[in-house]
Amino acid sequence: MSQKKLVKQLMKKLDKLESDREKLIDKLAKALDKLEQKEATKKPAEAKAAAKKTASKKTSAKKSPRKKTAAKNSSTTQTPPSDA
Repeated sequence: MSQKKLVKQLMKKLDKLESDREKLIDKLAKALDKLEQKEATKKPAEAKAAAKKTASKKTSAKKSPRKKTAAKNSSTTQTPPSDA
């Protein structure tokens, strides 16, 4: 093929890719808009739920830490069985 034909084919492919890219960008923009609208409608309900969650988290943080058991130490200090 001549160089002119190759260049024309590559230009057509490039134009197609650019148009596909623009379509994808438009789809993403629409999807983001929908998500933002959903979040805007959920914010009042989420704010109340978030306030409840923070209160419950504070109470669980005040619990005293558990003490470690001595089970590990007793298993390492076992006496071997005596031969009779």
